[in-house]
Amino acid sequence: MQIELTPQQKNSQAAFKTFVDQEIIPYADQYDQEEQTPIKLIEKLAQEKYLGALLPKDIGGTGMDMITYGLLNEEIGRGCSSLRSLLTVHNMVAQALLKWGSKFQKEYWLPKLASGEVIAAFALSEPNIGSDAKSIETTATVSGDSYILNGQKKWITYGQIADVFLVFAQHDNKPSAFLVEKNSPGLSVKPIFGMLGVKASMLAELHLNECRIPLENLVCRQGFGFSHVASSALDYGRYSVAWGCVGIAQASLEASLQYTNQRQQFGVYLKEHQLIRQMITEMIANVKAARLLCYQAGYLKDIGDPKSIMETSIAKYFASTIATKVANDAVQVHGANGCSSEYPVQRYWRDAKIMEIIEGSTQIQQITIAEYGYQQYMFPANRAVKSQELVART
Repeated sequence: MQIELTPQQKNSQAAFKTFVDQEIIPYADQYDQEEQTPIKLIEKLAQEKYLGALLPKDIGGTGMDMITYGLLNEEIGRGCSSLRSLLTVHNMVAQALLKWGSKFQKEYWLPKLASGEVIAAFALSEPNIGSDAKSIETTATVSGDSYILNGQKKWITYGQIADVFLVFAQHDNKPSAFLVEKNSPGLSVKPIFGMLGVKASMLAELHLNECRIPLENLVCRQGFGFSHVASSALDYGRYSVAWGCVGIAQASLEASLQYTNQRQQFGVYLKEHQLIRQMITEMIANVKAARLLCYQAGYLKDIGDPKSIMETSIAKYFASTIATKVANDAVQVHGANGCSSEYPVQRYWRDAKIMEIIEGSTQIQQITIAEYGYQQYMFPANRAVKSQELVART
């Protein structure tokens, strides 16, 4: 099988690269140090219609195929992982509503999400709940014509500026999904600072204290919040993160190639030392391998193959671990300079480490992929079904 981008995909990739080189890379370290993303940059993303990348054209989106969307995430990730995280969570909410939202929710929210008029955030994690997402502690009860939500959400990407949140809560002990607007009574937002990586992603805690929302803000049906809404959204999230990791690894490789071509030690350029060449070789091979796994996952999504779910988990697992390794080697190649804020490789390493934790940690992916491997070997007739069941648990 030959993997080759179409002319349209190549043109899109070139446009993404130009945008990133001009609008993001020169300022990414500043965003990281200031721990915020300028609103003007988000507006530029909206103007390019990147925030509506996966939404249909008839509601203002661009209707990208999954490969093109992957290329967008790689390029944005190459420039700034924090900004790429906005693409991830915003499109996760958009896709959840596109697939599971009511007619009213789709007609009201999707055009606003596509245009960037409204920024969305995905609110699943809690102080006591991370990987065990089905055990969320936030509750929702019915009171007249409203739901009353109580609980706390944590690590909410771009929660500081989001206009609407997709919040998951237990309704009669059944995980359910709800739309909560930022001005809802009983909702307060607390910024989170001082994180290791993706420091400009404007994380927040959400405090829901007798938070009142309309009954029509339930997404899908009671009890379908995790098995349907969250699981499908997280699949898109893993895909976005996987491609973003390729972007981090590519940036780390490019920085290492440039540095070793200019820096001299022992009278010769670093690139002449055999051990440096070994590190560069491994970087190149691993970046290519991660990208190919992402291509495979994207291709399967485009043709509607159910195996895409597991292939996306494999791509996310490999790309995130490789991004950490490549960024780590990039810091090593740079020596003391690699630990300085004057060089971006330290940011790449910090951001890459976060990628091993979000959207299903490395260990969760290992458990899921290994179990899938045993099921595939022992029960080949059930491969597609088992793939969906296993990934739904992450």
